[in-house]
Amino acid sequence: MRLDRFLAHLQFGSRAEVKKMIKAKRVTVDQVVVRDPGLDVAAAAQVAVDGQAVSGALEVYYLLNKPAGVITATQDDTARTVLDLLASADLRPGLFPVGRLDKDTTGLLLLTNDGVLGHALLAPSRHVPKQYLVTMAAPLTPAMKTQLENGLTFAEFTSAPATVTAVANQPLQILLTIHEGKFHQVKRMLHAVGNEVVALKRVQMGPLRLPSDLPSSHYRPLTAAELVALKQA
Repeated sequence: MRLDRFLAHLQFGSRAEVKKMIKAKRVTVDQVVVRDPGLDVAAAAQVAVDGQAVSGALEVYYLLNKPAGVITATQDDTARTVLDLLASADLRPGLFPVGRLDKDTTGLLLLTNDGVLGHALLAPSRHVPKQYLVTMAAPLTPAMKTQLENGLTFAEFTSAPATVTAVANQPLQILLTIHEGKFHQVKRMLHAVGNEVVALKRVQMGPLRLPSDLPSSHYRPLTAAELVALKQA
């Protein structure tokens, strides 16, 4: 990777700012001062800025427990976005949320700058399952459950058969697993069977589960095992 792109990815400034830094002899590669922004940086190279070693992964994978009131977007002129929840040192060019949670929906959201993985997870042909904890306005009847599990037809798509699991001692809650990610899909599905969603929380996406010890608005990098499982999915 070019030296200027490498440093820009690690938040040392824009490409133009980084080029000025390099030409000002502030950057070394393997203890040698470098003035060429286009220098190809080897994976094992030791890069330093102003004598301080540079470190950090270029590709990042964060598991975020999204709070309500924050929009799933990379930027917005008026509203707070999920990227605003990240520390500046953890940002990377091209970082984006994989999929979309409504503003009032909470729970598991994957953030990455790995476009290949992100788009593969969203591809309809992959059928990556997503599980939600749904709080309803009324208990789910057997007829409603059957309708959800058989699939529902809407104007622009037909939902694949969903999996519905009761939550112990919580008559107004279910775990609903779907395979698409259409706009307001869970809310539309419950409305179609004669019920309404009061609160919605995503608890799983593919092999990723929302950790019980991850507070709302907090995030952490994926573990090596989680990343391997996600790529296999």
